[in-house]
Amino acid sequence: MLMIREATTADCGLIHDLAWQVFPQTYKDILSQEQSDYMMHWMYDVENLERQMTEEGNVFFIAYDGERPAGYVSVRPDGEDVFHLEKIYVLPEYQKKHYGSALFRRVLDYVRQRSAGACAVELNVNRSNPALDFYRRMGMHIDREGDFDIGHGFYMNDYIMRIEL
Repeated sequence: MLMIREATTADCGLIHDLAWQVFPQTYKDILSQEQSDYMMHWMYDVENLERQMTEEGNVFFIAYDGERPAGYVSVRPDGEDVFHLEKIYVLPEYQKKHYGSALFRRVLDYVRQRSAGACAVELNVNRSNPALDFYRRMGMHIDREGDFDIGHGFYMNDYIMRIEL
C-alpha cells in the first residue's frame, strides 16, 4: 500500500541510498559516467542532503510500498510565488505504478498549503530525459530552457517546465 511521508534529516542516509539505486540508472544513456558520479556526490552525499534540508529550504517526501521505500521527491521555495521541484525519482520496480504521480501530487498539495495565493511550480529536466512525457501528463509545460554550469566542466542541459497553481 502506497504511503508518503515528509522526510527529516534522519532520512538523509535513506535518500542517499535510494538515489544511488535510481539516479545512475535514469541517466546512464544521457550523461557520461563521470558527470553522473559528480552529480551524485554534489546532490546526494549525506552532508549535502542535510544542507539542502537545513539551509536551502528543501522539503523531501518519501514514498513507501508498505514498509519498503519506493521513491522520493523534494521541493523548495524559489522566490515569492514560485516553488522548485528539485528531485523526483522512483525505483525502477515502482515506475509506471503511479508512485511518481502520487509524489508529484503531494508536492502540489504541499505548495498549495504554503502559498498565500496563485503560484507556480517549476522543475529542471534534462532535454533528453524520457520523463518529459510524464511531466506533460501531470500538466506541466516547457517554459524555457537553459544550459547550467555545475562545475568541473559539466553542464545540465535542461528544459525548465512549469505548472501554474
